[in-house]
Amino acid sequence: MKTKLILLNVLIMITSYAKSQIQTPTNGKKILVVYFSHSGNTRAIAEQIKNATGADIFEIQPINDYPKDYRAVVDQAKKEINSNYKPELKTKVENIGQYDVIFIGSPNWCSTVAPPVNSFLSKYDLSGKTIVPFMTHGGGGLGHSIADLKKLCPNSTFLEGIAISDRSIKDSQNEILKWLQQIKVIN
Repeated sequence: MKTKLILLNVLIMITSYAKSQIQTPTNGKKILVVYFSHSGNTRAIAEQIKNATGADIFEIQPINDYPKDYRAVVDQAKKEINSNYKPELKTKVENIGQYDVIFIGSPNWCSTVAPPVNSFLSKYDLSGKTIVPFMTHGGGGLGHSIADLKKLCPNSTFLEGIAISDRSIKDSQNEILKWLQQIKVIN
C-alpha cells in the first residue's frame, strides 16, 4: 500500500511538471497526436507529446485486441505485416482536415509500424499535412518505418522522427522536449 501511495505521488509530480512544461506550438498550427499502443509504452510517449504541445490526441484501437503473450503477438504481427493485413478499427478521427501537423506513433513491430497504424493511414488522405513519426522499441529504433510511412502518405511533408527505447520511456521527457524544439514544433 505504501509503495502504491509513493508511486501515485511520483505520478502526480511528473504530471504537474509536464503540464508546467507545455510549450506554445509554432505558427499556431493545429496538432493531432495519433498512436497505437500494445503495451502502454507508445501511449506514454504520445501523452508526453500531447502535454508538451497542447495537441489533441487519438488512440488507434483495432476491433480485435492483440494477444498479451509476447511470443503470440510477435507471431501475429509478422503474419499481418507480411500479408499487408490492415485490421478494422473501432473509432475514427472526425474532421482530420482541421489538423496541420499529425504525429504518428507506433511500437516497432518487425522494423516497421504496427498494422493498426497502416489501417488508420489507409483511411485518411493526409496530403499537404506535416507528419511527425515516433516509435517505441526494444532495440530496433525506427527500423524502416519512415520509408513505409512515406509510401502511405506520399503527398505529406515529414519531419524528423524519434525512437524511444522501452527502457527509457519513464525518463524521456527531456529528450522529447529537446526533439520537439529541434524540429520546431514548439518554441
